Amino acid sequence: MPDTPSVLFVCVHNAGRSQMAAGFLAALAGDAIRVRSAGSLPAERINPVAVAAMAEVGIDITGRVPAQLSADAVHAADVVVTMGCGDACPVFPGKRYEDWQLDDPAGKDLDRVRAIRDEIRTRVAHLVAELTTAPTVAPHGG
Repeated sequence: MPDTPSVLFVCVHNAGRSQMAAGFLAALAGDAIRVRSAGSLPAERINPVAVAAMAEVGIDITGRVPAQLSADAVHAADVVVTMGCGDACPVFPGKRYEDWQLDDPAGKDLDRVRAIRDEIRTRVAHLVAELTTAPTVAPHGG
């Protein structure tokens, strides 16, 4: 669908934060929003603690594979959400960019990753609400 908004989540390794965000967006928005994720320096695999934290809330990200960030992926997105990748993300005019300051779950225990997961869920839910709410039109007349 051409009017379907698209979101790209970007973090350094595409193994934790961006994968959790993509999982939440897919679960919360379904087909209403297209979602992709990528990393500036992708890891070899998804962080197993992030996988466990997401499984606790019923979202399976085990099949995800870290992907390399590309200019094409940024160009194709309506909203680009960065999470600690600094200036690695190409900037294109007309795109909406957000930088979410979130701790990297790498090397953290499950309790700490749960807190990161919950913050991501809150932010993703807010983004989904923004992108799926139709603009209101003022009635004509007086």
